[in-house]
Amino acid sequence: MKLDSRYMKLIGVRILKFVRNFIIFFFVSSILFVLLYRWVPVPITPLMVIRTTEQFFSDGDVRILKDWTPINSISPNMVRAVIASEDNKFLSHSGFDWEAIEKAREMNKKGKKLVGASTISQQVAKNVFLYPKRSYFRKGLEAYFTFLIEKMWSKERIMEVYLNVLETGHGIYGVEKASRIYFHKSAKDLTQSEAALIAASLPNPLKMNPQKPSNYMTRRQSTIMRVMRQLGKIDLSEESKK
Repeated sequence: MKLDSRYMKLIGVRILKFVRNFIIFFFVSSILFVLLYRWVPVPITPLMVIRTTEQFFSDGDVRILKDWTPINSISPNMVRAVIASEDNKFLSHSGFDWEAIEKAREMNKKGKKLVGASTISQQVAKNVFLYPKRSYFRKGLEAYFTFLIEKMWSKERIMEVYLNVLETGHGIYGVEKASRIYFHKSAKDLTQSEAALIAASLPNPLKMNPQKPSNYMTRRQSTIMRVMRQLGKIDLSEESKK
């Protein structure tokens, strides 16, 4: 009996040691990756891997089309368009829009359709470091990575990563590649209406095509353009210095 209890105690100690080492490894590695991506372009994301796997098993075209582009080579119209459509308070919040979260929580209580309240910072945390499936565990990790990137990156860098990794079509990632495919021009030359149309497709880029906008997309485009005019000029480089 004594031998059994000692053996179980030894197993328990080893499990606790493994858990402790895993937690330390996770925190150290996550901080190092966030620091690395402060300067280095993100080469691939979990969503890109998932989509490529889906393409492979569905016998479709297997492709990852992307072209990393510095923020200063992307039209300010595109920056304003995604802020207008995705996160009006991007420049003022610290990663979380608590008012929007509370509104979404109340709406989700009343209806069946889930309403999201993710900021651009949260979307970057999810796209770069995590997986798309919803769960409380993933949301917890998302909050952790959102906190890290808000502390370690500038708003300009968060926007730069966002515009380069977001899904913009079937196997298409980033606004530069989307601009080339849909409008045959560089992202730095996007007009207000073109930028707003790309932003209008973001809720479901696999079904919404900026080249063939539906009535819903054109209505959403008009709304985004109206908010863009209200936002006025946005200088992320100046915001990052504050």
